[in-house]
Amino acid sequence: MLYDRRMQDAFAHCEALVRAGDKDRFLATLFAPAEHRDALHALYAFNLEIARVREIAREPLAGEIRMQWWSDAITGKDPGEAAANPVAAALLATIAQERLSPAGLTDLIDARRFDLYNDPMPGVAELEDYACKTSSALIALAGNILGSRGDASVDRLVRHAGIGYAIAGLLKAFPVHAARGQLFLPLDLFQRHGVRPEDIAAKRTTPELRALLADMRGRAREHLARARELIEVAPEAVLPALLPVALAAPALRRMDDPGHDPFAAIEIPQWRRQWRLLRAARKPALMFAG
Repeated sequence: MLYDRRMQDAFAHCEALVRAGDKDRFLATLFAPAEHRDALHALYAFNLEIARVREIAREPLAGEIRMQWWSDAITGKDPGEAAANPVAAALLATIAQERLSPAGLTDLIDARRFDLYNDPMPGVAELEDYACKTSSALIALAGNILGSRGDASVDRLVRHAGIGYAIAGLLKAFPVHAARGQLFLPLDLFQRHGVRPEDIAAKRTTPELRALLADMRGRAREHLARARELIEVAPEAVLPALLPVALAAPALRRMDDPGHDPFAAIEIPQWRRQWRLLRAARKPALMFAG
């Protein structure tokens, strides 16, 4: 679709944001048809804005105000103010052009409100619900942009892929979350493995904590395995939306190392990430291979 100069600038702004702040999804868009890339950049720029509200706002109240601004922008409560924000303007154009569900976007925002606080994740079911409304929802919205809609098998694929990817991402971010007193690890698993929150606060790597983290990695792999069973019958159109999930398994492998310090960041070299994405684009089943 042809846009005026102002809207072209808004989409270019989104592309630059995603390139700088979410390199993996930016690279994944390069495997999508060119006519869909602007819309994907707008969607991923919005996700980036929501994901980093806590870092920008610092305080929960300021974060809530920012989240509400985005909800209002998506539901059209203040079109003039939304139009002045390049990410919001590009997202609203994408919603209209691609017929995206505003409810899916506002549900994502509502789920992300959890990020603003240090409340513990109550249980595995709540964690999976959070992952579905954030990670899986983002994949589904990207799939809709790419032309994949209304297929039950794709819905199941996206759900499992998103949960596996989200759990791997939360485990990778564990050092950051632990440092600020935020726990995405489910409380029911704390109880099952005998982990004490004070050990995490003190950065003590106990056998109980290692067991809990291994349990979480196993759950991520279960969802990735279910996704792999479904990928063979998935329409080709949805594949670029799933590509970032290819980076979950390598991160989980790094954490399997017995000498891995769970309070230390893990990094996979950029060239390895790009190679993994390229291989997964050529052979989709590799997205979920351990």
